[in-house]
Amino acid sequence: QVQLVESGGGLVQAGGSLRLSCACSGGTFSVYHMGWFRRALGKERELVAAITWTDGNAYYQDSVKGRFTISRDNDKNTVYLQMNRLKPEDTAVYYCNAVLWPINETSKGTFGTWGQGTQVTVST
Repeated sequence: QVQLVESGGGLVQAGGSLRLSCACSGGTFSVYHMGWFRRALGKERELVAAITWTDGNAYYQDSVKGRFTISRDNDKNTVYLQMNRLKPEDTAVYYCNAVLWPINETSKGTFGTWGQGTQVTVST
């Protein structure tokens, strides 16, 4: 059973930065493409960024391009999301999950479970 534990969220002013981490256990992390998703209040969960397990090729939703950077450490079974120049519209609960490649904005998580997520709140 895969377990996902997200951390690093918090309250930050617009323009600030946060670094999210997602620790994975119970599976062979290094063979999965991984993604960060977010769900804002009253909205559907959406894919924000993803990274391949092989060459580190990355995908970003248009709204976060140039501000967010996804990375991974296969030795630590961890995927990261560096978020810079945060905006109030980035406020959401952020989750990680495996994804299938090729990828697009409608891609879904492929593990049969989700972690608890980490809350990111960006104030004006």
